[in-house]
Amino acid sequence: MVVSWPTIEVVGRRPTTRMKKTDLKKKNELKSQVTLALAACEDKKAEQTTVLEMDQNSGAFTDYFLICNGTNPRQVQAISDEVELRLKRSGLYPNNIEGHRQGEWVLIDYVDFVVHIFSETARKYYDLERLWKSAKKIDLADFVPKPRKRVVARARTKKPA
Repeated sequence: MVVSWPTIEVVGRRPTTRMKKTDLKKKNELKSQVTLALAACEDKKAEQTTVLEMDQNSGAFTDYFLICNGTNPRQVQAISDEVELRLKRSGLYPNNIEGHRQGEWVLIDYVDFVVHIFSETARKYYDLERLWKSAKKIDLADFVPKPRKRVVARARTKKPA
């Protein structure tokens, strides 16, 4: 079995890595999947939505955490169901789902990213942002697709001769 690793070149003492096109494509695909999950959370009125990009040096087992909370167990379950439904429509199935029945902390594991949906009290108690403080907090505007400017065609008018 052949394992391909990213190529590393050493320039002086500082190592640099080149990202292959397939790696870039995978990263963009992952970002679009997280965007779908984020949109599902927002549509179900999730509160305090946060996206954390996990630091590779911290021993994290995933690339992103999407963290949000609902006001009651039914809303937490509804947010979870919507995230799962939207991603299934796009062909992505969760590796594991935990805590759906209780509705206090639902964890949906998609391997490359994990969605955490908390009740308000559970979110304050576990405080994942503090626990993973080495993770980079991502601005949600980076995940929302930017609207294109609409180009309006103007009618041509003939100039009088």
